Amino acid sequence: MLHAHHHTTGSRHSRFAYIALVLMMTGLVIGLCAGTAEATRSSARSVAMGGAQIGLAQGVDAGKFNPANLGLTDRRQTGLEIVGLGANIANNAFTLDDYNTYTGAYLTNDDKDYILSRIPDEGLKLDAHAEVAALSASNGPFAFTITGAGIADVNLSKDIFELVLNGNTFADTISVDGSYSDAVSYVAAGLSYGHAVYSKGTRQLAVGVTARYIRGIVVEQVVEMEGLAATQFTGWEGEGRVILQTAEGGSGFGLDLGAALKLNNDYTVGAVLENALGHISWSNNPREYGYVFSFDTMNVDNMDEDYVTSDDYERDIESFSTNLPRRLVVGFAKTSGTLRWAVDWEQGLERKTGVSTEPRLAAGVEYSPIGLFPLRAGYAFGGDRNSGFSFGSGIHAAMVRLDFAVVTGNGFSGYSAKGANLALSLGIHF
Repeated sequence: MLHAHHHTTGSRHSRFAYIALVLMMTGLVIGLCAGTAEATRSSARSVAMGGAQIGLAQGVDAGKFNPANLGLTDRRQTGLEIVGLGANIANNAFTLDDYNTYTGAYLTNDDKDYILSRIPDEGLKLDAHAEVAALSASNGPFAFTITGAGIADVNLSKDIFELVLNGNTFADTISVDGSYSDAVSYVAAGLSYGHAVYSKGTRQLAVGVTARYIRGIVVEQVVEMEGLAATQFTGWEGEGRVILQTAEGGSGFGLDLGAALKLNNDYTVGAVLENALGHISWSNNPREYGYVFSFDTMNVDNMDEDYVTSDDYERDIESFSTNLPRRLVVGFAKTSGTLRWAVDWEQGLERKTGVSTEPRLAAGVEYSPIGLFPLRAGYAFGGDRNSGFSFGSGIHAAMVRLDFAVVTGNGFSGYSAKGANLALSLGIHF
């Protein structure tokens, strides 16, 4: 059923209709970020080491990062992950120090220029990701994982912020090109298996697979967005449209493929193709929402006339599918001794929610002189995510493993961070 509304407005809408799309996008951003959080890995060890785990991951973590590690005899582990939490809210422009300085403050022209200079030409990107793992287990070459995730990616054109801060000027054009918004949340149950296909001395080659059943919870995606407003000699001209699709449930599957080569007792090389196959079919209450507005040569003489036209609608639609983003990650790690380290290179094969086609490099170290309190640090840069240092530690007493991590910005202080990124893991290793 299609519900459409057509209306014209008077002088108040005439003055501000060209920013109607801005207001709608702002509301969309708030709704997405409040409803989803960030899909960072739920492994605190990984977060503390910048995300580099392809060669190091063992046991339950091998099921999350590289199932082929389960085929290597020294990467196997019998254990239970009681809970793992990872959350991140970030942007690509403003640090915590910027937020504290300018929130609620009177903005001078210099302040406005500084704020605009911080926003990249491609726009302000907002990420809100979260991941929760619970009651996951590993034994020998097998691992079973249960995770819940929520991911939101939003990008807003820089023109929007120039308009909000400085207003419109003659011969100026405001565009929302480059803006997008996607959000998804789901629960997944995965079974991982690793198998050694070659062994000679200390050298081993293994392959692995993780198969996941996915239950989609909610999806919101902007399938079409365009908007333009210009100040001309004859008046203001503009038009815009947004089409948003949503659903409240679905199901699908995912398949990861991995390989691991143990060079000797000290070094391992690994690679994994995440979501080599995978999609979610959204069939529960799929709907489409649309908004369109336009005005032509509006000026002070016709402001009081019914001049701006707009339409909004909502309707039921057929079921639709979203493909899971494919990503290739290659890693090299030192896996023995009191000082261990890892380096990962990742490359998204398509731009989708949570994945970039720009490569990203992550490196991390772990120092465990007595084993009870491991010390970890890492750094990651590239892709469409922020660069940043990460730190973490834990308490490894008897069979209990409690690990925690935090990510800062390009400095050691949290004030340099462009968001917040925390992780906590609790498990038992037998």
